[in-house]
Amino acid sequence: MATNVLLNHDFSGGLNSWRLNCCNGYVISAEAGSHKGVGSDSNYAVITDRKECWQGLEQDITDRISIGSTYTVSASVGVSGLSQGSADVIATVKLEYNDKPTSYLFIGRTSVVKDSWEKLEGTFSLSTVADRVIFYLEGPASGVDLLIRLVEINSSSPDDNATSIGCVSTVDDNIIINPQFEDGLNNWSGRGCKILLHDSMGDGKILPQSGKGFASATERTQSWNGIQQEITARVQRKLAYEVTALVRIFGNNVTTSDVRATLWVQTPDLREQYIGIANVQATDKDWINMQGKFLLNGSPSKVVIYLEGPPPGTDILVNTLSIKHAAKTPPSTQPDVKNVAFGVNVIENSSLADGNNGWFPLGNCTLSVRTGSPHIIPPLARDSLGPHELLSGRYILVTNRTQTWNGPAQTITEKLKLFLTYQVSAWVRIGSGSNGPQNVNVALSVDNQWVNGGQTEVSDDRWHEIGGSFRIEKQPSKVMVYVQGPAAGVDLMVAGLQIFPVDRHARFRYLKMQTDKIRKRDVIMKFPGLDSSSYPKTSVQVRQIRNDFPIGTCISRTNIDNEDFVNFVAKHFNWAVFGNELKWYWTEPQQGNFNYRDADDLLNLCHKNNIQTRGHCIFWDVDDTVQQWIKSLNKNDLMTAVQNRLTGLLTRYKGKFSHYDVNNEMLHGSFYPDRLGKDVRVNMFKTANQLDPSATLFVNDYHVEDGCDTRSCPEKYIQHILDLQEQGAPVGGIGIQGHIDAPVGPIVCSALDKLGILGLPIWFTELDVSAVNEYVRADDLEVMLREALAHPAVEGIMLWGFWELFMSRDNAHLVNAEGDINEAGSRFLALKQEWLSHKHGNVDEQGQFNFRGFHGTYNVQVVTDTKKISKTFVLDKGDSPLVISIDI
Repeated sequence: MATNVLLNHDFSGGLNSWRLNCCNGYVISAEAGSHKGVGSDSNYAVITDRKECWQGLEQDITDRISIGSTYTVSASVGVSGLSQGSADVIATVKLEYNDKPTSYLFIGRTSVVKDSWEKLEGTFSLSTVADRVIFYLEGPASGVDLLIRLVEINSSSPDDNATSIGCVSTVDDNIIINPQFEDGLNNWSGRGCKILLHDSMGDGKILPQSGKGFASATERTQSWNGIQQEITARVQRKLAYEVTALVRIFGNNVTTSDVRATLWVQTPDLREQYIGIANVQATDKDWINMQGKFLLNGSPSKVVIYLEGPPPGTDILVNTLSIKHAAKTPPSTQPDVKNVAFGVNVIENSSLADGNNGWFPLGNCTLSVRTGSPHIIPPLARDSLGPHELLSGRYILVTNRTQTWNGPAQTITEKLKLFLTYQVSAWVRIGSGSNGPQNVNVALSVDNQWVNGGQTEVSDDRWHEIGGSFRIEKQPSKVMVYVQGPAAGVDLMVAGLQIFPVDRHARFRYLKMQTDKIRKRDVIMKFPGLDSSSYPKTSVQVRQIRNDFPIGTCISRTNIDNEDFVNFVAKHFNWAVFGNELKWYWTEPQQGNFNYRDADDLLNLCHKNNIQTRGHCIFWDVDDTVQQWIKSLNKNDLMTAVQNRLTGLLTRYKGKFSHYDVNNEMLHGSFYPDRLGKDVRVNMFKTANQLDPSATLFVNDYHVEDGCDTRSCPEKYIQHILDLQEQGAPVGGIGIQGHIDAPVGPIVCSALDKLGILGLPIWFTELDVSAVNEYVRADDLEVMLREALAHPAVEGIMLWGFWELFMSRDNAHLVNAEGDINEAGSRFLALKQEWLSHKHGNVDEQGQFNFRGFHGTYNVQVVTDTKKISKTFVLDKGDSPLVISIDI
């Protein structure tokens, strides 16, 4: 016999046993008649004053359900106050846990029109224990009253001995209501524009790809206008969601445009956040699939997803939109790379002993072989290869070049292995007749996609080294390598081109020895008062609590609403930098409209956890990063704004940031000197130093260490720093951002060696590595961390984030979106453990206990026959041994 687990299921006792979810309600008896035209022959509840679609009626059923049972839900529902069309009513079970996020079980839905009752039915089954199980009814839009009568939850197979509580979570269900517009435009609205429903457009040329209809966002006057749906009560914090949509554009003579899926989030304290989810280049010809992911760190008061992007006047069309719990990405498989000939060149006839056999001209140019090139291997390759035979002295001369991409080429498809890191090396030279410096580039065409193998700038008639690297992670059908770059008509000479796989782990052994030399110090422990007869019986255990080498991370305001993120930061990092919250476009988005609240919150968190902070950044010299109100200022007003920015920021935070990046990426932009003259950069440094003398002032730029950008090669960075210093700028540190792919240790080390001659501390300020395979990503990260620790000029490392969906580059994370540590994260933590020194043993015959350890904080425990003594000490940098005396 079926048993109803709901109490007061027919509302004969009013609303007893039921709870209103942020709204009001009352019961109308059968005798009282109708409510706004809706009549009933039995009691029913009216849920009114609903401001959100998730507001409704609920009942706690925790103690009345059992594992091992299947439950059938049946309810008679209606709506009142609906102006037209229909509204969905949804039955849901909410599962609350004390130790993990709440989840939701979708039971069923029905569409209801005004002045009628409809039956809502569904089933759910039970499998896992929850702390609270709550049944509720929700769904209609705000302002629409929800009517409920005769609700039943029946179990046809009760098990009196079963464990109570539990159910199957269905977070994989689509949380978008009416995702294919089968119910018209219900639950959708326009964001600053109108929305319409169509079965076709464009004289029947535009038809839905899926289902019977599609929606358009039309009469758009702003790029942010589009179609939207509120999803507040249907998304959970700390869960990753995947968004998919079929979109296209129409009208205004626009054939292609970006269409973006964006999340607008309002927090309980009324902050607003805009989260970019997906971006696709849509066309007016076909439906395009859009995909993306998002995760909410906090508990928002309101969440809306919307589509935006095309220019005003262009319609956004959407056929379907879905949001589901994102499936967990399976762990990567470790690449099975065997029989690798490390250091062996894959280029055929590199020595040119067989003329130009194996080579072909790319484009309309002529190849010939000449003599007179260097015999020595380029230094970067020599560092990787070790002792190696000399080069032949022959080179390829490329003449009659009509395009910049003309040069010598080879197809090397079959000679490359997936997941290996290949180093590129060559000597290059150009002929006379060039007009200014010329870029020369070793490039790869991988299935017609350009890959940078390294480049250099040539402005004289000397031979120049090119060094770079690359990796292929997906099997290509064709790979071609070619050398290109000088202007048409300029002859090109190429000698000793080598492409060889690098044994990065072999270099690790050398780096470990170097790290031990520069990051450790000897310690001599003495024990006054200890009798010599007790030496062999006295044990000493030394454990390092903290390595003092700065290893930090980028954090953002939204991150710190996630306690799992905060705990990871506090446990594994001793420095932090803010992703955007200190940048000018964040702290003053409109002139005079200041926002320091986010930066203050982040600073407070860092202070609470004893984490030092870098200030990034006071200015940013790249045009695209400058807010529009600044661009609109005249010269005098811009100079005033620059001074106000310096005074406002550095006065407010005086003494709170250990470093400042004064003017970010000056090798890649010149917004301020273009408008205010070249002295402005020097004045920025001088003024910052006057306002906060305690902060070390950094330059900061990218592609310094990888050989792939001639604008920011080490030589140009050095000259840039010297120019600033010669004009009086107090440059105190060198920032290398470190956004790098397929890093090769000797190339990175060479850049550090060159910059090290300036005598300034070097920091990797924004380090991230990107690889789809987590093991390869782990190797890349290990290369960079070991090179940094092993170089005496490097004094700190900042990761540019570590948590999936909160990094600037895809496939760079160490922790997956929902908190699982991946292989790259495990490697990072293993290295952190390696860089802690522990030692135990007994006092030696000289009455001492000696060891060599990393700089940092230690705890030592000494145990004799009669006592146990503990002491904490700090091992600072120093050339002579640190002597520690422990009185016994």
